[in-house]
Amino acid sequence: MADAPRITVEELKKRMDAGEDFTVIDIRNPQAWMESDTMLPEAIRVPLDKLEENLPRIPKSRPVVAYCT
Repeated sequence: MADAPRITVEELKKRMDAGEDFTVIDIRNPQAWMESDTMLPEAIRVPLDKLEENLPRIPKSRPVVAYCT
């Protein structure tokens, strides 16, 4: 499988500011969520190890951006 394309935080912000319609999936682990004050607007929080069972929550009609640390 080919690597997924990567974008920088700056590129993501630029695309968000331009009104691009995409879904952000926050796949940080729950401990990282608790230790961080960062929450991307309208992001869907899904632990990476639970991604497959949460696939129905992810819209298929638009691009997806995964956020991890």
